[in-house]
Amino acid sequence: MLSRVVDNTFCYNLDNGDMLRKVTVKIGLERIDTQKGVTVEALLDSGAAELVISLEFARKQEFKLKKIERPIYINSFLNKKGPIEHMMELNIYY
Repeated sequence: MLSRVVDNTFCYNLDNGDMLRKVTVKIGLERIDTQKGVTVEALLDSGAAELVISLEFARKQEFKLKKIERPIYINSFLNKKGPIEHMMELNIYY
């Protein structure tokens, strides 16, 4: 199912045009090396195979990024920023 956010409460299902309610949860993200952290509201995606965070947010929060050997290409027209090229280790609290 493809969806995109259209406002703060609903997503629009691109497969059939239905409006969907998005589910968010407050979580804590903490750097492993410094234990410095931040609390954020994250989108809960029950169909996701991996945890994904924006590169801009990770850099702003000064998370330690590691370049991965092989980029991960996302097969989606919504992914306009290119492949995933970095990873990071962090603690997540909920």
